[in-house]
Amino acid sequence: MSQDSATATEAARKLTGRRRREVVAVLLFSGGPIFESSIPLSVFGIDRQDAGVPRYRLLVCGGEDGPLRTTGGLELTTPYGLEAISRAGTVVVPAWRSITSPPPAEALDALRRAHEEGARIVGLCTGAFVLAAAGLLDGRPATTHWMYAPTLAKRYPSVHVDPRELFVDDGDVLTSAGTAAGIDLCLHIVRTDHGTEAAGALARRLVVPPRRSGGQERYLDRSLPEEIGSDPLAEVVAWALEHLHEQFDVETLAARAYMSRRTFDRRFRSLTGSAPLQWLITQRVLQAQRLLETSDYSVDEVAGRCGFRSPVALRGHFRRQLGSSPAAYRAAYRARRPQGVAESAATVLETVVPSQGSPSGRRGAPMGSAAPVSVAASAGSSEHSLPVPDAYVPGRPALPGQRSAP
Repeated sequence: MSQDSATATEAARKLTGRRRREVVAVLLFSGGPIFESSIPLSVFGIDRQDAGVPRYRLLVCGGEDGPLRTTGGLELTTPYGLEAISRAGTVVVPAWRSITSPPPAEALDALRRAHEEGARIVGLCTGAFVLAAAGLLDGRPATTHWMYAPTLAKRYPSVHVDPRELFVDDGDVLTSAGTAAGIDLCLHIVRTDHGTEAAGALARRLVVPPRRSGGQERYLDRSLPEEIGSDPLAEVVAWALEHLHEQFDVETLAARAYMSRRTFDRRFRSLTGSAPLQWLITQRVLQAQRLLETSDYSVDEVAGRCGFRSPVALRGHFRRQLGSSPAAYRAAYRARRPQGVAESAATVLETVVPSQGSPSGRRGAPMGSAAPVSVAASAGSSEHSLPVPDAYVPGRPALPGQRSAP
């Protein structure tokens, strides 16, 4: 995770006016998910001094007129409005209701003013879109839920979006990935303010790890934003997903798009928030993960069926993304899954990933011969979908690299 505690500490010293470092304002909006909203309320709003956790003062602020409607139709009223943010040394935006709609101008003004006066600004999950709309992420590294990272990168090109991180600390502006990663970032804030022991005591109370290693890579799937479906690159991306069993590189994709490699890299990154090579490697690893779960192919065969040039390449990328060797991952998975389920899934997978010796495995579609395909449709249709592993059944050992559901 990207961290800069020294910068964060220095930023805290610059608080002006009535702002106090121990005062945390949580900015809520109508339509926000209740889980993300509750994370900073639980971390900063409950007195746990008996457990060695320093106390914060919590101000729950409404970012717009109430009552605020949230998950399940619940209605909330907040004790404070935007004016209370003027006292906070930390302002948290736990979520935003829609990545396609603009936040209220008054709330954006309050966030800018707080930042100018030295407050630490935090965006959890889609809260990053509110920070970006306020201009607070311009020229900065940031993250959000991997599913929304491409949209954030496309809408705010001056933001350096990294969809791999659980959270990013850029000193006075911090962002996190989705849901549980909000807990990771809040624990990091406590660690920055009060040290490892205090953060560890809080983690024990919350029954969560004090730190999680790795990032969001293990949660990425084959989906890309629906808005790419109308872009000329959509057909190229769909073709890549259907031909992962073949050995091709980014130059091949650029040629299919009738672009130079440099132009293709730039266009691909603007649409997805990821470099095409990294995206392609991630998709190959995900395909390997599925094959290890649903087939009896050897690791060498899996490498070939996922387009890796050698088993060594598969092992290296697999370990970097999932924190485990392919063999160890398969062993742990099979210890947790009924044999019948794996066999039935393997039948489905064989229809999706043809063997290297089959005609469909050798032949690529001619350029321009296929009708434009929506990425969302190609990735999520029943014809090409695989059974989702029940990876979070209580009482079963976790897979290597697995921490919690996104």
